[in-house]
Order: sequence, then C-alpha cells, then structure tokens
Amino acid sequence: MAKSTITYWNPLQPEAQNLWSPIPGLEEMAEELTLSIDPVSGEYTRLTRFFPGADTAAFGGKSHLYPEEIFIVSGRLYDQAFNHWLETGAYASRPPGEVHGPFRTDEGCVVLEISFPNCLDNPVSAK
Repeated sequence: MAKSTITYWNPLQPEAQNLWSPIPGLEEMAEELTLSIDPVSGEYTRLTRFFPGADTAAFGGKSHLYPEEIFIVSGRLYDQAFNHWLETGAYASRPPGEVHGPFRTDEGCVVLEISFPNCLDNPVSAK
C-alpha cells in the first residue's frame, strides 16, 4: 500500500491549526501533524512544532531501530547529542540506532521528519 496523499495544502496556515496534536508527554512543549503515512509499512512524513522555550532534557536522548530524515523548516533546534544548533534549512539523515537529543529551542522550531520504521535495514522487520 502507498502512503496517504493530500493534494496541495499548507499545514502552516492558521486554518490548519486544529489538525495539530500535542505530543504525549510533551504537551506544553511540542505538537505534531502527520502529513502522510503508509499503514502497511509504517513509513510516515510528519511535522513537529517545538514551542519557544521547549526543552526535552528531562527525557534524555533517544534512538530507534529505523532510519529517518529531518529538515528544519523554520526556527532553530539544539541537539545536545551533537552539541549543535540546527538552523532553518538544516538537514540530517539519521541511521538506525543513532542517538539524538535531547532538544531545546529558544525561538521555536518546525521540523519535517520522514521515517522508515520497517525498512530492510531494520533488524526487527527482517525477522
């Protein structure tokens, strides 16, 4: 099955605000909006919006068994694992198992994330 599609819309416009959902555990810091998803493979594309002053240090860094790509759409985000500020236009392709975060932002940030939970490199899906 292919990823879901929606033709030509702008999730950053005010009329799309009601489509964003708080991220469980980060309700006061961040929200997300899934843009497309493949229910069979689990592959998805989503936006994550970190509010100004958000800091996920209490949750530590994280990693997962699948690769993902991120692109900073706006704002800036500090990734403590790399001691690096990701500014607007920054891109990263994270391999499976790479630790990233915790994150913080002073001005807020919107991140585009493309994730591949069931890719062939994922040892869990190869079983």
